[in-house]
Amino acid sequence: MLLDTDPKIKNITAVHLVKVFYPLVIAKTEQGEYIKVKLSDDQLNDPLFWETARNICQSELWVPLGRKFHQLLSNDWLIPVA
Repeated sequence: MLLDTDPKIKNITAVHLVKVFYPLVIAKTEQGEYIKVKLSDDQLNDPLFWETARNICQSELWVPLGRKFHQLLSNDWLIPVA
């Protein structure tokens, strides 16, 4: 099941990563708002995270972001089906 089609999920928004440079990731929402993505200490120190974030930015993919805490979601757009 997709997260954005589940009516119970209201705290997720789609964003496009527009700037990726250590230690910042800037994202743009579908409404045109720019948001500074809050990163964990693990993400800040992970070279694979930075390479992946740059690739996502260059590919212009949309990724899920939590509305309240502005954090990237690790489970992507899917939730487990019961």
